[in-house]
Amino acid sequence: MADVDFRSVYRHHFLRVAASTLHTTIAEPAANAAAVLEVARGCSAEGVGLVVFPELTLSGYSLEDILLQDTLLEAVERELVALAEATADLLPVLVVGAPLRYRHRIHNTAVVIHGGRILGVAPKSYLPTYREFYERRQMAAGDDLRGATIHIGSDEYPFGPDLLFAADDLPGFVLHAELCEDYWVPIPPSAEAALAGATVLANLSGSPITVGRAERRRMLCRSSSARCLAGYVYAAAGEGESTTDVAWDGQTMIFENGEQLAESDRFPQGPQRTVADLDLDLIAAERRRQGTFDDNRRTHAARTDDFRTVRFRLDPPGHDIGLRRTVERFPFVPADPERLEQDCYEAYSIQVSGLEQRLRAIGQPKIVIGVSGGLDSTHALIVAARAMDRLRRPRTDVLAFTMPGFATSDHTRNNAVALSEALGVSFETIDITPTARTMLTEIGHPFSRGEAVYDVTFENVQAGLRTDYLFRLANQRGGIVLGTGDLSELALGWSTYGVGDQMSHYNVNGGVPKTLMQHLIRWVVSSRQFDDTVSDVLRSVLDTEITPELVPSDGTQEVQSSQATVGPYALQDFTLWYTLRHGFRPSKIAFLAGHAWSDPAAGAWPPGFPDDDRPVYDAAEIRRWLQVFAKRFFAFSQFKRSALPNGPKVSAGGALSPRGDWRAPSDMSAALWLAEIEREIPHA
Repeated sequence: MADVDFRSVYRHHFLRVAASTLHTTIAEPAANAAAVLEVARGCSAEGVGLVVFPELTLSGYSLEDILLQDTLLEAVERELVALAEATADLLPVLVVGAPLRYRHRIHNTAVVIHGGRILGVAPKSYLPTYREFYERRQMAAGDDLRGATIHIGSDEYPFGPDLLFAADDLPGFVLHAELCEDYWVPIPPSAEAALAGATVLANLSGSPITVGRAERRRMLCRSSSARCLAGYVYAAAGEGESTTDVAWDGQTMIFENGEQLAESDRFPQGPQRTVADLDLDLIAAERRRQGTFDDNRRTHAARTDDFRTVRFRLDPPGHDIGLRRTVERFPFVPADPERLEQDCYEAYSIQVSGLEQRLRAIGQPKIVIGVSGGLDSTHALIVAARAMDRLRRPRTDVLAFTMPGFATSDHTRNNAVALSEALGVSFETIDITPTARTMLTEIGHPFSRGEAVYDVTFENVQAGLRTDYLFRLANQRGGIVLGTGDLSELALGWSTYGVGDQMSHYNVNGGVPKTLMQHLIRWVVSSRQFDDTVSDVLRSVLDTEITPELVPSDGTQEVQSSQATVGPYALQDFTLWYTLRHGFRPSKIAFLAGHAWSDPAAGAWPPGFPDDDRPVYDAAEIRRWLQVFAKRFFAFSQFKRSALPNGPKVSAGGALSPRGDWRAPSDMSAALWLAEIEREIPHA
């Protein structure tokens, strides 16, 4: 779809879907067909490619024995044929419910319609006959109708629960339909369909409402989409259904891989629809990565291999129709306060418990750590202090060293001193500048002759000496060196290899991205893990510019900034998530980043994020930093990751250990990714 506008969701393999509930006119198929058509026209104007309606859409669900009346059934068939013809110029695939005659029985069916024709019909497999339900009195189960066909009007159509509907012109759009009770059973038809290749699962539901049932439906939708690694589109019957003995709430929901994308208000007056954009690439990527998904298919191949596929062309719009889904600015940092609270608790606890186990396993050594007063070393220090508390060991067994160099500021050094004192850990200062001068002199570096040459050698002499000191101190004092480098630095190769901050005996921060680090520290403060004195220092650290402090400043220039070299961590962590977790192409990441970062007033920001520090990134900046990311991640820094010390995985977004989430050659080129950026991403 390269000829489609870069800003079109369909170019990037999204599918806009809608779940719609109507004002049902029971026993009046013409009125219901007209209502469906009105919704379909509105959805077509919005660029919706799939609309799912409630169970028995054309007749109404609550008809009981009226479903056995020929007059009703004949009217349903007439209106179904007319409805199909009326969709000839509309975009969406419609999935509507209808009672249809087959052999000697009536079946509760989902009819799939597109482009002026009926594509196929899926019968309900499992009919409830418990509590308020009595469906088998009027209708037959369709679980055994694999390979069948059904007559509607003068034509014959594929019929059965074994039907997949695949769009030839939208990669990844493969639809399957089931009805209400089907997803309440242990092995739903949609589970087999997903193994057979369905990526979008539709549920047409009647489901009268009782107290607590909406939450149960939500749980089933979530779990179905999570287990099946699929989109799940659910529409329940609402207003207009008979309230003789039950009531209806018209709940509509859209889920994707276990995450809720959208849900409507319940008990609506009149028609209502929920709309969201499903990411078909994400679904496909998750299935490729979770090899057990296809292993499960092989186990059930006798059932899944004989699914039938009905092919069609969707002809989606190629222009910009916006994006109807939330794109988190910080994929590693949820904007929802409760979710962020839970994530921070778990991340911190993972780090602490990982360190505890390592200390127990190797004879309870002391911890040697270099503290600079920056984010990463600050967080590693409070992890170490908490681990000592939980192990019932004195915090003085944490040996903290600050090692000022040529560019260390008073602010960061004061933070390091104040935090160490407030925590009650052992603390010493070792000034590395004399040793650094000696080394620079002995290797003949221009700096030793008074020249202001601040190259990589100048920087790495300092970084290397700090690590060298820490390892020798650990040898001397019976300790292990605790690493402080974070996941973002590992991704971008922003560390000094070997005798440098890339190396340690154990690294508690290696699974934590930079954008999450500050929220972890905020959580430590807000949850009162330590006393007020410690919390005051932590707040000061949060206000500090992220800098390696390796290049001196004469006061007339800005302090050396990590982000000026490797890119804004906010943007690079965004790219890291979609590269590491989903394997997305750079052009898709750029598309998503454009929606996430173009407007600071749109969407939610994580709690505690300063109002006056909310960046905006335009298309040119996103493109530029994607190029930097591709070069550094794919072509430059893998050799550092191939020799990582141990440390716990923290985020579902992934880790970069060569023994875990990420295994790659150290001598690879980034040419493929850079070419995709050059070819596919506009400059502005």
